[in-house]
Amino acid sequence: MVFFIGGIVIVVGLLIAFLAASSADTGYGVAAAANAQSVATAGVEDALLRLDRNPAFPWGSGVSQPYTVASGSSTASVTVTNPSSAGQATILSLATVSGHTGKISVVISENPVTEQVSIISWTNVQ
Repeated sequence: MVFFIGGIVIVVGLLIAFLAASSADTGYGVAAAANAQSVATAGVEDALLRLDRNPAFPWGSGVSQPYTVASGSSTASVTVTNPSSAGQATILSLATVSGHTGKISVVISENPVTEQVSIISWTNVQ
C-alpha cells in the first residue's frame, strides 16, 4: 500500500513539474515571437525614415543592398526593392529572436512632385 501511494505521489509530482515547465516555455516563446515582430517593425520604420530623408535611396538601383537594423540585442535584415517604374517600392524586414521569426512586407509609393512617401499596404508575413 505504501509503494502504491508513493507511486501516485511521484506521478502527480512529475505531472505538475512537466506542466510548470511547459507553461514557462510557452510563455517565453510568446514573448520571443512578439519581440521578433517588434524588431521587424523597427526595421521597416528605419527604411521608411531613410526613404523620407533620402528620396533617391532605393530608386534607380532596383534593389537596395540588404542592411541590418539593431533593436536592443536583436537585429532585423531589411531590403528595399523597386519592382515598378510607378514610384512604388517594397520594404521587406526579417528578424529572428530565439528561433521565432518576424517578417513584415510593406509596399510604399513616392509622389514624384512632393517626394512624399505613402504606405500602400503593411503585411505581417507568416
